[in-house]
Amino acid sequence: MLLRFRSPDGTFRLTVNPTDEFTSLQTKLLEQLPEKIDPSSITLSNKPAGGQARRLKDLRGLKIQDPGLKHGDILFLGYKEQTAKTNGHTEHPPSSTHPLSSSSNRLDGRAILPQQALPALSNLPDGSQTIKNPWEVVQQSRLDDDLDKQDGKIPRPRDLKMCRHGPKGMCDYCMPLEPYSPEYLAEKKIKHLSFHSHLRKINSATNKPELKSSYMPPLSEPFYRVRPDCPSGHPPWPEGICTKCQPSAITLQPQPFRMVDHVEFATPALINSLLDFWRLSGSQRIGFLYGHYDEYKEVPLGVKAVVEAIYEPPQVDEMDGVTLQEWENEAEINELARLCGMEQVGVIFTDLTDAGTGDGKVICKRHVDSYILSSLEVAFAARLQAKHPKPTKWSDTGIFGSNFVTCVLSGDTEGQIGVSAFQASNSAVEMIRADIVEASADPSVMLVQSEEDEASLSGTPRPRYIPEVFYRRINEYGASVQENAKPSFPVEYLLVTLTHGFPSNPTPIFTTTGEKGFPIENREVIGESQELKALTKQLGITPSGVDPNHTIKAVSDFHLLCFLHGTGILSKDEESTLCRLATSHDIAEAYELLGTPGWATLVTILQDTGERLPKRPFASSGFAFDGVEGDDGDRSGDGGGGGVGGRGDSGSERERLTKRIKGVSLTER
Repeated sequence: MLLRFRSPDGTFRLTVNPTDEFTSLQTKLLEQLPEKIDPSSITLSNKPAGGQARRLKDLRGLKIQDPGLKHGDILFLGYKEQTAKTNGHTEHPPSSTHPLSSSSNRLDGRAILPQQALPALSNLPDGSQTIKNPWEVVQQSRLDDDLDKQDGKIPRPRDLKMCRHGPKGMCDYCMPLEPYSPEYLAEKKIKHLSFHSHLRKINSATNKPELKSSYMPPLSEPFYRVRPDCPSGHPPWPEGICTKCQPSAITLQPQPFRMVDHVEFATPALINSLLDFWRLSGSQRIGFLYGHYDEYKEVPLGVKAVVEAIYEPPQVDEMDGVTLQEWENEAEINELARLCGMEQVGVIFTDLTDAGTGDGKVICKRHVDSYILSSLEVAFAARLQAKHPKPTKWSDTGIFGSNFVTCVLSGDTEGQIGVSAFQASNSAVEMIRADIVEASADPSVMLVQSEEDEASLSGTPRPRYIPEVFYRRINEYGASVQENAKPSFPVEYLLVTLTHGFPSNPTPIFTTTGEKGFPIENREVIGESQELKALTKQLGITPSGVDPNHTIKAVSDFHLLCFLHGTGILSKDEESTLCRLATSHDIAEAYELLGTPGWATLVTILQDTGERLPKRPFASSGFAFDGVEGDDGDRSGDGGGGGVGGRGDSGSERERLTKRIKGVSLTER
């Protein structure tokens, strides 16, 4: 039949089959629509305004004839345009056809629709090169774009004592506060500004519309290294140096803002599974956090990291620490997480010692009088944050800080196991990158490097320029004084504390975790390994096949997804379907996965080599018959009567066995 479609760019007609699904229209619609639209934003409505608008990708499984459409009916289209640039480069290679029309995005002849916004992968600069007009070429995350559109004002009710105006008026006592208001932060006991609140604060001072001056990016990454592109014309460092290329003196102060305000674990089972390794071995453990970032409404314009899975890389665990080994498949795990709508958001490690009281209590090592995060751990966190910079259009270099978080499982003052969340400050990241500081044997202080130590561990010369480092503190008289940071300074100047917690109503995207989940990777040292028999047991594979409803629950495990990826049985398109099923729990995705050739190959392999389900035992009542055992396998008699089996026996043998059972009383012992 013929359907008419009216869009903001014109009206066109399409000939469709009434029995086809609505999702099959996407390829035909994209041929008629502009190339710069976002396919996931296409909506259909029965009215031009005020109708029931539905996203096209949400109509999976619904046929065109189901809503009662007839020949000649008209539907109204809506869509949004997508940004094609990511830090000056296109996100996909240019093509004359739309990306969804390529064969790599099709499975069984049907287009795979994007189910959710996947984190973008991009190569970001190291913060030393400025970008011309970063607001035009840098693509932020969708969360940052949404927070930029909010005004962030904190509403206040009408003050009954001070306000003298009517209900529709406003005065200084009831007007909304700015998100960086010191009074509000002190009232709510918020220690640090959120990143976007800090951005509003400095942007209001940098760019004032009433001055009608040119726009300047308000953010700038700290840079403590010798600039290689000095305009003075002298030879580059270490042959030459001048005041234009050498870094200025560094004055450390506690960072007033934090890039992430809160760390939320989707379920307590994530923490328990990591603690199980320490409970069984007594050794420490480290894992990388995978999840996504979301708005944190408890803080004005706040951001929280939602942890959905913990991946434990290859490591050597000891009683007092962990040594990370080479993680060869890190890029593959990150790509698999991206297909699940996640990214690497942080790292977590344990620092636990049993108190020896026998009641499960641990020793409290980290408190006010010792240290919160050691200098070695701050350096470790800073290196990881340097590997995960945050893209932003408000910085002249296109990046600013990092959203990567660090969590520690250690004992609190009551002897209980608690979680602590931190981030290294932006100054700490740059000082580690510039090789200005190093860890100390005293965990509460950080050492400043010396230029006299010019030889590296390999014995080769290592020329470096160490600027002067100072820090400000409150002395015994209550005055703010500046002191030289050499040879060491308190590590608290280089870290920022975060809050953490668990949701009151957990809704994790991976429903199979904890004791009922798939074995965790790299735990062979405690006798836990990922094998095909464990996969067979998890999927519940039987000779008759696989139950789709059971498959939805079984595959919703990130460790199982990583193991299946390592087998190499499923293709990329089939892995995408598997990841969508693991996170969306859609029965339609389950049937689509069960119909793929890769899944059929996996089931065949598991049926041949995996662990079979235990057979049903032969029914008995606590007594044995002559020549008959309580199993349905091969049986042999006592005399020369031959074996009596449950399968393939002759009719006479079955008849004799029946008569023998009939003559036995069930109450006989």
